[in-house]
Amino acid sequence: MTAGRIPSVEGGIQPTLLTTKGDLISATAASTVARLPVGSNGTFLVSDSTQTTGLVWSASAIAATTTTAASGIGYMGLPQNATTTGAATIAAADAGKHIYSTATRTITIDSNANLALPVGTTITFVAGSGATVTIAITTDTMYLAGPGTTGSRTLAAFGMATAVKIASTTWIISGNGLT
Repeated sequence: MTAGRIPSVEGGIQPTLLTTKGDLISATAASTVARLPVGSNGTFLVSDSTQTTGLVWSASAIAATTTTAASGIGYMGLPQNATTTGAATIAAADAGKHIYSTATRTITIDSNANLALPVGTTITFVAGSGATVTIAITTDTMYLAGPGTTGSRTLAAFGMATAVKIASTTWIISGNGLT
């Protein structure tokens, strides 16, 4: 295949060149070149089935609706973990979520050796009315923001705390109602 030429869809070579920024090849008709205009700096592509290319440039974040938690690109809310009672160990699916506890329990952050979450992983803990949550750590280290003390932490009722993984085996946690 010659560089810049559209590959064959049904056995023949198409001589049309992609010559301009934004040229796209139709997956169903290789002889058709659609042109997507180049967007302005700071804009992003959004799918739009009314457009020939199926794409359109957008200059602003999509507004929140009754089915999205916040404005912006991607999910900007803090999804809730469905588990609300009983002892639990953090799983990969908990990353970027909050764990709401309605009863007293222990939630354990497992070691990096058992669950290698990426640095930057954030998990928020919320204790409901009458719930006390122990946030435990196994063999890794969890520092309390401020004094820098290590070990398990207790989150009082109506408390909220966020743990952030800052190195492969190190977490830092802070929040209200956290001791």
